[in-house]
Amino acid sequence: MKTTPPKLAERMLRSFLRDDLLEEVSGDLEEKFATMSSQSVFRAKLNYWFQVINYVRPFAIKKTKSIPSNNTAMFSNYFKVGIRNLKRNVGYSVINIGGLATGMAIAILIGLWVYDEISFDKYHGNYNRVTQAYQHQTTNANIGTGVAIPRPLEMALRNNYASDFTYISMSSWSGDHLLVVGENKFTKTGSFVQVDFPKMMTLQIRQGSIDGLRDPSSILLSASLAKAMFGDTDPLNQLVRIDGTMDAKVTAIYEDLPDNSTFKGQDFFSSWELLLTVEPWMKTAETQWGNNSFQLFAQLAPGADINQVTQKIKKVKVKGKPDEAKYNPEIFLVPMSDWHLRGDWKNGKNIGGKIQMVWLFGIIGIFVVLLACINFMNLSTARSERRAKEVGIRMTIGSVRRQLIFQFLSESFLVVSLSFVIALLIVWISFPSFNTLADKKMIIQWANPSFWMICIAFVVVTSLLAGSYPALYLSAFQPVKVLKGAFKAGRFASLPRKALVVVQFVISVTLIIGTVIVYNQIQFSKNRPIGYSQDGLLMIQMKTPDFYGKYRDSGNEKYNIMRDELKGLRVIEEFAESSSPLTGIWSNNGGFRWAGKDPNVDGEFATIWGSHDYGNTIQWKIKKGRDYSRDFASDSTAIVINEAAERFIGVENAVGMEIIWGSDDKRKYHVIGVAEDMIMGSPYRQVRPGIYFLSYEQVNWMIMKLNPAKSAQESLAVIESVFKKHIPSAAFDYKFVDATYDRKFNSEVRIGKLASVFATLAIIISCLGLFGLASFVTEQRTKEIGIRKVMGASVKSLWQLLSRDFVILVAVSCAIAVPLSWYLLEGWLSKYEYHTEMSWWVMTASCLGALIVTLATVSFQSVKAALMNPVKSLRSE
Repeated sequence: MKTTPPKLAERMLRSFLRDDLLEEVSGDLEEKFATMSSQSVFRAKLNYWFQVINYVRPFAIKKTKSIPSNNTAMFSNYFKVGIRNLKRNVGYSVINIGGLATGMAIAILIGLWVYDEISFDKYHGNYNRVTQAYQHQTTNANIGTGVAIPRPLEMALRNNYASDFTYISMSSWSGDHLLVVGENKFTKTGSFVQVDFPKMMTLQIRQGSIDGLRDPSSILLSASLAKAMFGDTDPLNQLVRIDGTMDAKVTAIYEDLPDNSTFKGQDFFSSWELLLTVEPWMKTAETQWGNNSFQLFAQLAPGADINQVTQKIKKVKVKGKPDEAKYNPEIFLVPMSDWHLRGDWKNGKNIGGKIQMVWLFGIIGIFVVLLACINFMNLSTARSERRAKEVGIRMTIGSVRRQLIFQFLSESFLVVSLSFVIALLIVWISFPSFNTLADKKMIIQWANPSFWMICIAFVVVTSLLAGSYPALYLSAFQPVKVLKGAFKAGRFASLPRKALVVVQFVISVTLIIGTVIVYNQIQFSKNRPIGYSQDGLLMIQMKTPDFYGKYRDSGNEKYNIMRDELKGLRVIEEFAESSSPLTGIWSNNGGFRWAGKDPNVDGEFATIWGSHDYGNTIQWKIKKGRDYSRDFASDSTAIVINEAAERFIGVENAVGMEIIWGSDDKRKYHVIGVAEDMIMGSPYRQVRPGIYFLSYEQVNWMIMKLNPAKSAQESLAVIESVFKKHIPSAAFDYKFVDATYDRKFNSEVRIGKLASVFATLAIIISCLGLFGLASFVTEQRTKEIGIRKVMGASVKSLWQLLSRDFVILVAVSCAIAVPLSWYLLEGWLSKYEYHTEMSWWVMTASCLGALIVTLATVSFQSVKAALMNPVKSLRSE
């Protein structure tokens, strides 16, 4: 067999070499190739490639035909032709512009959302140097990770690693506090921090000094809170009473923190030293390495590397308290850039977090624009035969291919520009609703030049994306064939269009399946038994000592009086106190022992303290044993555990067991009951082992069950009057348990709503394209339909004929989308300990839905064509 030079190299040579050199050079190369191939074909081909590449030099490259210098006139002509085409084909223009405008509007909205997320915390000037101390702890081979750290860590860092830090600040947990100025009461969110915290977070000070917290009795207020408290009066040096126990002097006013800050909604920062004066336990904790009740923020010194510093401080806790080594505690620093987007940890490893949603929505935004671009490509190439004559004539009178490409790209730019203007209008109109849906307070930065630069780049990229394929396809027509009428799209000319339709529906069906699965996951968790009754339950946080009578050791006088009075007025059924809200657990502890316990196993239990009436108030379900009762004096040392705790202990019936807390035998408790597992933490996680103690000393919350016989409004009015009579120093701030619990689903509900909106719009855009293609196909087959009708074809058979191809394409899309969705959603669901399963019916229903929508879309055109009078259609041909 004769050996020939590499075909690709030959084509490459012909594409760039000057015509006057081509014959001579190609002849020489073929001669050389023939000589070398007799010895080694491989070396001959290699040499041929080398020689071809060697001719890629300026003198040998053919000159391209120049474009006429009158570019303005040329582009003006392109746009005139483009506008004429838009007017001539109104239906296709509406589909193209409408689809693109919708897709671009979604992309802009998603782009603004993504920008808001990735710019989270960048308001703080030291964004790149600020860190927070985290801790790993290992229990029974499980590594837990959190921001709670022991207080001695602060001094260990200051004394031993001072050169690695510019600032270090301890912080309390951010929470609601009662602030009183004169007769006015405000429940506001704030925390207690050390002196350098405001500088570390670069608070923008309006009045006063950023070093204002150097005064141990000081408070920094946000501008909005200062305005609410003091109006137009100068707020500096005014006194604010916090939680009825601390008097603080206003030493600075700072700008309200933006919504995309970790500290958003932080109304005040007060002095850490001030908190120490009223919380003696915090003083004691100064040397307690086992008390993880605090937070620590630190700014790295210039030149300090976060990984190197982490390695240095990793074992600082074990050094401080060697007997903690059994938990293998590791202290490490997490940069501010990771707080919001990469906050999920699993068994000691960071597994991402919200960054996955940012990527997911970003990809959805790109896909939605892609869907609209695919419509444009499909309709442009589908109408290729109509424009073939125009292309042929332009080539005949001297247009080169590059000019034709410019022409079609200009038309694409025209359509995309018009779409972009409409898209901006859609964004402007829908932005308030989108902010509500996304739970954001974003703004459109009309005055920001960067915004417009990005918009221009977006238009250009979309124009190239949508117009490149049609431009290359249409400009490649052979003028001779076109003008002779011999041009016909080949058998496989429609394959790219079919592939693009498949891509469209793969995206749409995947979004539909994703939306249904997210909805199922939310419903699955919402329908989970919570172990108590939320009906008519409200909670009030006990913020000031006034809640406890004179002080906490006053015998709970106020609780008893209020309980009796409110029950006497019949506005409540029951009243209790607790150390944790019903929708959260404020305390977890280890160090429990019982007979038969494996010494190598340690466990952390949720620990809740409550009054005798706790169970009756929330109507928990005692599965074994009994509830607390005032009839048993021994209940002061009794505990109720939940079913998870019983499972963890490993007995069939824990009632009667003795459980000891601590290394000595002073705190012994006997189990009197086992309650059904109650969901107090995340509804997506398994219930943790929990122990309920009887105590009136360590309570922080009042819990009331309203009388269902009275309206909530009537009951609340009575409760407020009683509340103000007995606790006049506090504001009547209450929360309904069911509403607070529902907020745990906010994030997932938001994802579900956004996904459903995107899926709906994606399917609409896809159907717009399908409708356009169906119109074109029926138009192309008018003559065939007429002949078939004359030959006796029924409307049904014609409908089947015209719809079959589209149904097959969507069926192929479903076959691809189902495994793709399964793979993606399995990964998403695995993040939740308690999650729904992937169901076959979801996949089936989604695919059936897509097929029904497809049939509905193409049937209008199919039936219309099938009902057409064959005489008219044949006469027109």
